[in-house]
Amino acid sequence: MKALGAAAAVTVAGAMLAGCAGGPGGGGGKISGGKVVLAVLNDQSGIYSQLSGQGSVKAVQLAVADYKAKYGAKAVAKKIDVVSADHQNKPDIANSKAQELYDRRQADVILDVPTSSAALAVANVAKARKKVFFDVSAATTALEGAQCNKYTFHYGYNSYMLANGTGSTVTHDGARNWYIVYPDYAFGQDMNKSFTAAVRGAGGTVVKSDPAPFPNDNFSSFLLKAPTLNPKPQVLGAMQAGGDLVNLVKQYNEYKLRDKGIGLAVGLMFLTDIHSLGPDALAGTKFTDPWYWNADATNRAWADRFQAAAGKRPTFANAANYSAALQYLEALQRAGTDRSDAVVARLEGAKVDDAFARGGTIRAADHLLTHDVSLAQVKPGKDVTEPWDYEKVLSTVPAAQAFQPASPTCRLG
Repeated sequence: MKALGAAAAVTVAGAMLAGCAGGPGGGGGKISGGKVVLAVLNDQSGIYSQLSGQGSVKAVQLAVADYKAKYGAKAVAKKIDVVSADHQNKPDIANSKAQELYDRRQADVILDVPTSSAALAVANVAKARKKVFFDVSAATTALEGAQCNKYTFHYGYNSYMLANGTGSTVTHDGARNWYIVYPDYAFGQDMNKSFTAAVRGAGGTVVKSDPAPFPNDNFSSFLLKAPTLNPKPQVLGAMQAGGDLVNLVKQYNEYKLRDKGIGLAVGLMFLTDIHSLGPDALAGTKFTDPWYWNADATNRAWADRFQAAAGKRPTFANAANYSAALQYLEALQRAGTDRSDAVVARLEGAKVDDAFARGGTIRAADHLLTHDVSLAQVKPGKDVTEPWDYEKVLSTVPAAQAFQPASPTCRLG
């Protein structure tokens, strides 16, 4: 059990024996501390706060409500708390917050964690504490590669998926020469590597790739440089996300690079980025989207619930956090306990069919969620018929094509 006073321990022990008699799959029916704690660790005050932030806390609360509604009195987890913390996109703060969440706030699972350097720091804490971690908002493939571990799951998307969709498609469509600008930390470095491989694999050339400070509000030196490169690039590959991407696109338009024959490709796009800029600032831009709120009736129904709770339409990060929390609770239900090893065993190889991923699989070999994704395009403003409906889904990319094979460098242990 988690640390409790003597009197509280007796009370909780009685409650556990009386009320947590195990769900399907057995496992002893034990819930440590008498409750399950889901912790959302993300950026709640900076450049990534809009794309996930408090919206993902709301999404996790919706997952808790759905779990309780489904199982009622048969729920293994009788009491569930949702807590959150702000990691400020800094790996050292993410490390200390993860320790605090696992140790002091008794978190059974940590969810979300944008910023790849922060995600890798939390994965190390999860491994040391032997506690479950679902990363949703970081893109680095190291999470299911050389830095994978038994307790970490990568959920939603990664840099390979983004590059394999957008990089390959834009190159095949005729933009053969690329100039890539990427944020100089783990996410950007991974995106640069993945996009360079995808562009070259499609027969294109990366004329130049440059690291940019992170975070950054001034991209002028890169934008002025682009037309001077030889050969002149046909497309600027922007690997930024959130507030950084918004800044870059604004300046791209101010410098009129499109008029100079340099198109724009975006490595990672969130619905909130389009909303911040307005659709005309990005009209025609193609990108890979793991999930879109208005793609079909199932997505829209969940998006309506989210909007009622959060006051806006959900990003794919919000939807994926909902799914990750729900799948964690379903695995706990099957295990009959919140013991990490038992829950992990129930997650490995699990099929996922919910509001975020239909026909998805959590690969046992590396803990990566694979699922169908979409190639999308930003609509011009004249084609937007309702608030937040900024995307046109062009095609579906099947899971087997979207995600990379399991890496031999992954040793789950």
